[in-house]
Amino acid sequence: MKIGFIGLGVMGRPMAKNLIKAGHELLVFDRMNAAVEELAAFGAAASRPQEIAAACPVIITMLPNGSHVKSVMFDEKEGLSHFAPAGTLFIDMSSIAPNDTKDIAAGLAKRGQRLIDAPVSGAYAGAVEGTLAIMAGGSDADVAEALPLLEIMGGKITHIGPTGCGSACKLCNQIMIAASLAAVSESMMLAKKIGCDINKVFEAVKAGFAGSNVLNAQVPRILEHTFQPGFKIDLHLKDLRNVEAAAREYDAPIPVTEFALKIMQHLHDEGLGDLDNSGVAKYYEELAGMSYVEN
Repeated sequence: MKIGFIGLGVMGRPMAKNLIKAGHELLVFDRMNAAVEELAAFGAAASRPQEIAAACPVIITMLPNGSHVKSVMFDEKEGLSHFAPAGTLFIDMSSIAPNDTKDIAAGLAKRGQRLIDAPVSGAYAGAVEGTLAIMAGGSDADVAEALPLLEIMGGKITHIGPTGCGSACKLCNQIMIAASLAAVSESMMLAKKIGCDINKVFEAVKAGFAGSNVLNAQVPRILEHTFQPGFKIDLHLKDLRNVEAAAREYDAPIPVTEFALKIMQHLHDEGLGDLDNSGVAKYYEELAGMSYVEN
């Protein structure tokens, strides 16, 4: 199948490569020439958005935020919706606000085009290995049509509900990860302050009810003191701001999110927004006045 793929960032590049490996013909676009060149060397065709829209019955977008997706879809000169025929299926795998997703779906529907929102979780490793968790929103028929492609990129695909529900599920996911990163960092700093061996605390806790993927990923990063992205603090901060906006819209209480947002905003203000979100640990080092790895 000829597939358009727009957005070749940290996650988009390996996701696109997995589609090529599976035998699909990809037309790709990104504003970063190096990313396009990397995919072209892998077998994709570098193309302009209007060329992608005209040639591809399915177009995947993987972009930083809702304003980027809206621009790619509806820009007056290069917007995909102006060049794509009726019936085109758009799969937006970006992490954006549910209301943005609904607005985009409504704009595409006016032109007879379709949208499913299918954000992902599983970080860079999951994108490379094709084991991402994918949370899909859209009609039964549209999600079923997209499923063979989603299964190439993901290990677990869940149809959450109508359009916008995939984006909503991703926000829930981001709340849980942010809270867990903070809780793990906080508990390991307490253990360090008391004089415990963090390795031993980790070994004990991960075998019990508190064991989790976040715990298993976060403690080794703390002990190695390496916070290379991965998934950047600034991107997680963007997601938590979307949570905040959705909570206002739907009158939902989010005290845990508000605290996590405060931590990530502080790290952003300190110039650390390009660190992996596991860099939340550095907030606790600052509060404690010591490093996790000090003797």
